[in-house]
Amino acid sequence: MNAIILHGTGDRNDAYWFPYAKNILEQKGYKVWLPQLPNAEKPNLQDWLSFVLENGEFSEDTILIGHSAGSQLILSILENISVKIKQAVLVSGYAKTLRSTGDGEKDEAEFNWTKIKNKFGQIVFINSDNDPWGCDDKQGRIMLDNLGGILVIPHGQGHMGSSTYEQSYKEFPLLIKLLDF
Repeated sequence: MNAIILHGTGDRNDAYWFPYAKNILEQKGYKVWLPQLPNAEKPNLQDWLSFVLENGEFSEDTILIGHSAGSQLILSILENISVKIKQAVLVSGYAKTLRSTGDGEKDEAEFNWTKIKNKFGQIVFINSDNDPWGCDDKQGRIMLDNLGGILVIPHGQGHMGSSTYEQSYKEFPLLIKLLDF
């Protein structure tokens, strides 16, 4: 059993709820990879994808967890791996290019939704109704409509981790509750 936790643009792997989730997954017996993604300040999705595909382990017992741009990275990973993973959880994820980011992310029409749909046992989207970056429940609905799964909309939780908006979000019990251990 393994899990991969992927941060977003401008983030570090030791920020927000990432170490908290890693610790709980390890307590449950998971081997957890929480990498620092290259060039996080100005990421290139293709570079991130290559890095994770080359260094990550993917099996039917894998859980992928992504935050913000890390969620979009998960969609690209699912397009490119040959194995069906156990679960994907996308926190503050998005399917359409956002107004504040235009550097290499895919837009909704560019994803091969059919291919992605066959690569997970379960998929969960956690999108707040007031995300300041636009990674909100409307984005979660787009992904849900294309992939099925579960959409959870916590009220008033913003980006669920943001230095800009002072959301330290050191713990994330909702995420842990939704993981398929």
